[in-house]
Amino acid sequence: MPLSPPAPRSLRHSRAITVEAYLRDDGLWDLDACIRDVKARDIALASGMRPGGHPVHDLKLRVTVNRELVIVDAEAASDAVPYPSFCETIGPAYKKLIGLSLMNHFRLHLKDRLSGVLGCTHLTELAQALPTAAIQALADDEFLARAGGEAQKPFELDRCHALRSDGPAVARYYPRWVAKVVSG
Repeated sequence: MPLSPPAPRSLRHSRAITVEAYLRDDGLWDLDACIRDVKARDIALASGMRPGGHPVHDLKLRVTVNRELVIVDAEAASDAVPYPSFCETIGPAYKKLIGLSLMNHFRLHLKDRLSGVLGCTHLTELAQALPTAAIQALADDEFLARAGGEAQKPFELDRCHALRSDGPAVARYYPRWVAKVVSG
């Protein structure tokens, strides 16, 4: 169902976040993420005027993960920033992601390593999208191959509202794994 029709309005800002996942020839996965902020009109920044339609932020983050979703490499690049010669110097800090698991409290560990002045607010925000994007990317290739058919509970169960074990979607699509609700 679509959103309701909006009230009269004018566009002032656009933010686009993309994550693309690539299976590498060596069996590892690259997650290439980008966050891009664009103002619809000219704006005055402390560093000078930024014409409308030109990005204020165009930031990229690549993490390489293994089959277990542990980060084995990371790099960041800043192609457009509000404070040139300052913002883009933080890129090397994102090597601190190496060794983190996207499946094991990643967002908590990300905050510990790169929040506030330890990182770039926008790159760190972008990194928060990586766990769910990785699961979507690797689901068919990795998780299903490892599950061994119906022998193990499917990974996706109990990870969202629709696929809760005691819900109707699990009863319909995964009847073997439906949790019987005991009323008492």
